[in-house]
Amino acid sequence: MAHSSRFSTSVEDYLKAIFALTEHDDTATTSDIASAVGVQPASVSGMMKRLADLGVVEHEPYRGVSLTSSGRREALRVVRRHRIIETYLSVRLGYSWEDVHDEAERLEHAASDQLIERMADALKNPRQDPHGAPIPTSGGEIDSTSYPTLADSRATGPIRIRAVRDDEPERLRYLEARGLLPGVILAVEERAPFNGPVTVRLGGPDGASQAIGFDLARCIFIDQEPARLPADESARAI
Repeated sequence: MAHSSRFSTSVEDYLKAIFALTEHDDTATTSDIASAVGVQPASVSGMMKRLADLGVVEHEPYRGVSLTSSGRREALRVVRRHRIIETYLSVRLGYSWEDVHDEAERLEHAASDQLIERMADALKNPRQDPHGAPIPTSGGEIDSTSYPTLADSRATGPIRIRAVRDDEPERLRYLEARGLLPGVILAVEERAPFNGPVTVRLGGPDGASQAIGFDLARCIFIDQEPARLPADESARAI
């Protein structure tokens, strides 16, 4: 049951990767694209020329790759498919959050547009996937994703985890075991210098403290606005 895209699976994979890489930067390097797609950098150059000929990317030597308006529209379409499938697998079929990413990678190119929209309707058009990432609307709109990471933010707390990177199942299992899930409120107690660990306390003042390595902290996105503790915990935290 093929969907109605005019692009091949490989082109869609490249567009989705470029979208992810350029969410916070204007351009993506060919080496970053190669790493995201899992190919050698030499292979990316040929694909970038093909994508430019299709009118979906702009590639300026020594400056990087960016999506055109039509390229962004198609990338968001693929992202929507992926995140709707992830959410359906999690909510309706009971998949664990570390398994849905790989399953969605396999299914996103095969499901029909009609099936995707019926999944979305059955889920009452969710706004976020199981990892906290925003789901684009069918009209190609998406909530802002310019969230700082726990490693980059200077906030102390209380702050709320907005989303986590979903590309490594082992990392997701580790985050779940540590209670570091989207929606969880935490406070930063200490930031070690020179990219050292970030020590956080989960929940209110009675929550457990734990050290999070810098690389892992870069995979945890937090809300820009301070989170609110329940009234009784706010009073005790003062």
